[in-house]
Amino acid sequence: MGKLKAHLDNIAVSHSVFALPFAYMGAFLAAGGLPGGGDLFWITVAMVGARSAALALNNLVDLRYDRLHPRFAARPMVTGEVKPWEAALVIVACLGMFVYAAHQLHPLARLLWPLAVAPFAIYPYMKRFSWACHLVLGVALAGAPVGAWIAVRGDLGAAVSLLAAGVGIWIAAFDVVYGCQDVAFDRAHGLHSLPAAVGVARALKLARLMHAASVAAFAAAGWLSGLGPWYYAGVALAAAVLVYQHGIVSAGDLSRVTQAYFLRNGLVGAAIFLFTAISMFG
Repeated sequence: MGKLKAHLDNIAVSHSVFALPFAYMGAFLAAGGLPGGGDLFWITVAMVGARSAALALNNLVDLRYDRLHPRFAARPMVTGEVKPWEAALVIVACLGMFVYAAHQLHPLARLLWPLAVAPFAIYPYMKRFSWACHLVLGVALAGAPVGAWIAVRGDLGAAVSLLAAGVGIWIAAFDVVYGCQDVAFDRAHGLHSLPAAVGVARALKLARLMHAASVAAFAAAGWLSGLGPWYYAGVALAAAVLVYQHGIVSAGDLSRVTQAYFLRNGLVGAAIFLFTAISMFG
């Protein structure tokens, strides 16, 4: 059980709250209601497989740096609870789960699954080369609603494209805030991030602008989808969470950027999906 817990911690199962609600939202909007034919089940399997492979890969690739970073001292791969070869097996197994699930969905999903994997595979290496690493992470998570939409309908619409843009910008902006903690470490080890490039104060300002843009994209996606007032209540609640999150951090005080701060951002996706469902079925 200890080994199982270590692997679950390594793939950060709780972080599913970031992408899974938006994947469900994409599926619901594509179906105009509750998806049928087992689509929702296989979308869930695909999402869990993809994000688990992505997290394990990220931790494996970054292990060299995580061993040097005091904040990551308790990570299972750093402590040795999870061996690199074990993480590699998990990556292969989870990727296989994702590919198998994709093949149970719309034929187009069977063809396009490599496009979903590409940003996850690229992201762990981006900090070696460019501050645009945050944007690559955003693209990776933006694939959640798009992939689910394609899995149900086999096409791509303007509404889900705006939803994906909102998700991508939201995640990228939060990753910028999270990266503000590591400016000194990144600069000392030749790693790249937006905060390391422009400074913490400017990075936080840019993150606020990005989150404002993401809220606008969420609102526009609802308008194109013909969703009612309940949906916009969800968007407003998500916006309030983001305002609060930005209100408790500053360039001079990043002490509240904790795991709780990190998971609280999952409320954004959960709120928007919940109120989407209410708007569609209420």
